[in-house]
Amino acid sequence: MLLVPDLLVELLLGIYIGVLTAVVPALVAWSLGFTFKYFTGVTIPGFGVLVFGVAIAGIQGGLLGLLDPQFVASPTALVSALVVMMATLYAHAQGDKMGAEFPRRFTVRGLRERGLSADAVERVGRFGQVRVRVAGEVGDVEGYPPLPDDLRATLRDGEWTFPADLPLSELELRLEERLRTDHDLAEVSASIDSRGRATVSAAPPAGALSRRVPKGQRAVSVDALVPTGLARNDEVTVSTAETTVDGTVLSARSGESASAPPTSRPAALDADSDEDPDESVSSVAPTASAAGARATGGDGRVTLAVPRRDAETLLGTESADLRVRARGTRREFELLSLLRRDGKRIQRVELAAGGPLDGVTLGEAALRERWSVAVLAVRRGGTWTVAPRGTTQLGAGDELYVVGSREALDRFEEVGRSPNAAEAGRSSSDGATGRRSGDSGVNR
Repeated sequence: MLLVPDLLVELLLGIYIGVLTAVVPALVAWSLGFTFKYFTGVTIPGFGVLVFGVAIAGIQGGLLGLLDPQFVASPTALVSALVVMMATLYAHAQGDKMGAEFPRRFTVRGLRERGLSADAVERVGRFGQVRVRVAGEVGDVEGYPPLPDDLRATLRDGEWTFPADLPLSELELRLEERLRTDHDLAEVSASIDSRGRATVSAAPPAGALSRRVPKGQRAVSVDALVPTGLARNDEVTVSTAETTVDGTVLSARSGESASAPPTSRPAALDADSDEDPDESVSSVAPTASAAGARATGGDGRVTLAVPRRDAETLLGTESADLRVRARGTRREFELLSLLRRDGKRIQRVELAAGGPLDGVTLGEAALRERWSVAVLAVRRGGTWTVAPRGTTQLGAGDELYVVGSREALDRFEEVGRSPNAAEAGRSSSDGATGRRSGDSGVNR
C-alpha cells in the first residue's frame, strides 16, 4: 500500500529537480538557437542541442550523485532527465523562432518611425493619409529675424496632407520641404508626434530671388509679350535684334499684375499632387492661389536666369520676343496611364516571415508565371531597388511594389502575408497565367 505514495513522491521530486536542473541547459539552448538564426539564418538541429543540454545537466546530476549514490538509479533521475530534455527542446524552438522574427536592423530610430498612431490615419480608397497640423505657436530660429505676424498666423493655421505609410522622420522632412517651398522660408525645423501634431520653428524669407538663380548665371528682367500660363522653371528662348538667348524663367508678371510690385516668394506647389512639377508656379503674393499664380498673358515683364555672357545682351535691349520650349511629358505619369489602360494596378505588398518568398530570389520565385504579377521595385529598410534583377534576394519585411490585375494582386497579397497560402497561390495562378498570356508589357 505504501508503493504508490512513494512512487508519486519520487515523480514529484524528479519534476522538481528537473526544473531546477533545466534552467542552465534551457538558457544555453535558447541562446544558441537565437544567435545562429538571427546572424546566419541557419537552424541548429534539435538533436545536437538536446545532446548538449543533457551533457550540461549530466554535470549537475553527477555532482548530485556524489552526495546520494542511489539517486542515479532511482526513478527520480529518469523523470528529471525527461524534464531537462523537454525544456531544452522547447527553449531551442523558441530561440529559433525569435531569431527569425526579430528585426535585423533594430534601432531607436526604427521604433520611432513606427510611432504614427492609427487614430491619426484617414482612409482614402485603399490607401491612408495623415493630416498634419501645427500644435501651439510657431517658434523662431536662433540667428534669424523673427517671423512676421501674418506669416506666423498662416503657418499656425495651416494643414498639410501626406501618405500615412511614411515614417515620422520622412514626414518631418516632407513637411519641412513643403513649408520651405510654399513660403520660401530661409530655415525651417519641424517635429511630428504620433498623432500628426507638428512643432514648427521657422525663419522668414531672405534673398528669395538670389537663391533661385543657379550658380554661374545671372538674373535679368526683360519686357516681352508673355504667353498665357508661363510659370517658373519654364525653359524659354529670348530673341533680340542682335542674338538669341536661352534661359530659365524665375518669375513672370503680365496684364494687371505687371504694374504691381514684385513679390517675395514663389506660389505654393503641392509636392504630393499629380501636377507636373515642371509646371510649377511663378512668384506671387502669399495669399494668391495657385490658379492665379501663372502669367495671364499679354505685355509683361519676365525675369530669366541666363549665362553671364548673355546677361549684358539682354540688359541692353528694350523689348524681346519670347518663345517657350517644349519639355515633353513626365514618363512616370505616362507609364501609369498605360498600365491603367491595360487594366493593371500597382500595389505595395510586405512579405511576412516564413512565407513562400522569404529567403528566395526573384528568379526562383517566378512571380510572373505563378501569380501573374511583376515587381517594379523592392524597398528594404530605407534602400530602394528599382527594376530589380532575378538575383535580388527577398526576405521578411521587404516591401514589393508589384503590378498586375486586381485579381492577381489580391492573390499575391495573400501569398505574401500567409505562409500557408503558397500552394493555393501556385495552383490558382497556373490557370490564370494561361488566360493572361495575351496581356501586354509588364508581365512579360
